[in-house]
Amino acid sequence: MTSSLDTLPKIGAPATRALQGAGYTALRQLAGVPEADLAKLHRMGPKALGILQAALEEHGLSFG
Repeated sequence: MTSSLDTLPKIGAPATRALQGAGYTALRQLAGVPEADLAKLHRMGPKALGILQAALEEHGLSFG
């Protein structure tokens, strides 16, 4: 399954809301962002971070 860079992958509603609240609405916006910064967002857990990392890696990208 290939994710789109223009949307966020399915990571659960609370984590999605946390990203949207921080201004992230597309996967491409997360490339280069330090994982530690994302982990500090309320309701962003290790499972969601793993899904996001895998989605980024599908496109040859990663967290900062």
